[in-house]
Amino acid sequence: MRILVVEDEPRLLRNLAKALREEGYAVDTAEAGDDGLFKAETYDYDAVVLDVMLPGLDGWQVLDRLRKRKRTPVLMLTARDAPKDRVRGLDTGADDYLVKPFDLEELLARLRALIRRSAGQVQPSLKVGDVLIDTRARSVTRAGEPIVLTAREYAILEYLALHRGKVVSRTELYEHLFDESDDTLSNLLDVHVFGIRKKLGRDLVTTRRGQGYCIE
Repeated sequence: MRILVVEDEPRLLRNLAKALREEGYAVDTAEAGDDGLFKAETYDYDAVVLDVMLPGLDGWQVLDRLRKRKRTPVLMLTARDAPKDRVRGLDTGADDYLVKPFDLEELLARLRALIRRSAGQVQPSLKVGDVLIDTRARSVTRAGEPIVLTAREYAILEYLALHRGKVVSRTELYEHLFDESDDTLSNLLDVHVFGIRKKLGRDLVTTRRGQGYCIE
């Protein structure tokens, strides 16, 4: 999953990006509202973490303009915890709202929930045959036995499972799983999908030649 973090406090931005990458997310960052809006409109992110107080365009303006074009899930961050501020954020189109200082585990949980809901999946566990994907623990079992996947293998598997029944193009997978600093060599997806099939069975992920990949 690919996340955009728009935050003007350098230390918090670095820490958030580092924590999200350690959780297996691809992460893009922006330190100003206009740059964040440009990226949010240009790329298809799975979620945006958006600070309210930003130089240039503030978070409210970024959200308002983004909502005219996209429904990307947005988690607002703010130091202002008055009810009117929370109401304003939700009424402007935010999907969730978190007050600073916040607990990192709570932010991660809220992001997971936003991404699941956006894909039409309410439950935190995804079951495909005898394969069970726990999105909270980011773990996978097959017939009850734990299977160790690399971070990238897990990300691909989770994305395909969240979009089960849909053919996902290679371009879409690249856009959602690799951030702006990644080296997206053309054969990387083939290598990772091969690893998933080797560990979880050849028939789990179907290749639609010329179209992409699918979990039936």
